[in-house]
Amino acid sequence: MKLKDKVAVVTGAGRNIGEAIAHRLSKEGAKIAVVDLEADRAERVAGEIKAAGGEAAAFSADVSDEDAVKKLVADTVGALGRIDILVNNVAISDNKTIFDITKADWDKVMAVTLGSPFLMGKYCAEQMVTQGDGGNIINVASTSGWRGRPRALAYTAAKGGVINLTRSMAVQLAPHNIRVNSISPNKIGSPVGQADFDPTRPVKNLAGHPGEPDDMAEAVLFLVGEESKFIWGENLFVDGGCMAMEVS
Repeated sequence: MKLKDKVAVVTGAGRNIGEAIAHRLSKEGAKIAVVDLEADRAERVAGEIKAAGGEAAAFSADVSDEDAVKKLVADTVGALGRIDILVNNVAISDNKTIFDITKADWDKVMAVTLGSPFLMGKYCAEQMVTQGDGGNIINVASTSGWRGRPRALAYTAAKGGVINLTRSMAVQLAPHNIRVNSISPNKIGSPVGQADFDPTRPVKNLAGHPGEPDDMAEAVLFLVGEESKFIWGENLFVDGGCMAMEVS
């Protein structure tokens, strides 16, 4: 098992991409802190992992709140012993134009989509430094952070921030042997903040079909494993090739 004795924290792990990541890392031996705002979703995924023979603990937390993040990190260490891997997956979107979005909408999207990777990265990195043997942080960005969209303003700005947050985190945490990278998906699984996955929804990419959560899970596994040990501060597109295409 590639991740035996490692502890991975996955935010937004109660469904969709986060759920798939939690299951995949568990299959490689990692103990999983399943984090979700909704306790029942976190408990369901943690229960499934344990039923499959893995080790997991469920945590309900608002990861945009600093005190909640501090408590989450302490509770994770108390339950699972340490933190080796952090996957900042949780996000929300506005799906609004500059004329429709309110300041409250903007602030909420920024707090969750950009603020939570900062807070989780800060306090999980502190724990990794205390442990003294490095770690891995993966920030889930988006193709929306690389170009403009006719809908979604705060979300595109926040995901653009995640991309450069990743670079600065990578520079600042490298001396502590903590590797930080990002992954940019496009239309994988259900839309942001929704539970239902429609495999027939139209996409424009080279693959000719939407991605599945397992595609992201495999990419995360690669970036936290030894196979990627020389990859630092980079972004991996898991987008079916849409960013390689001319937008028309």
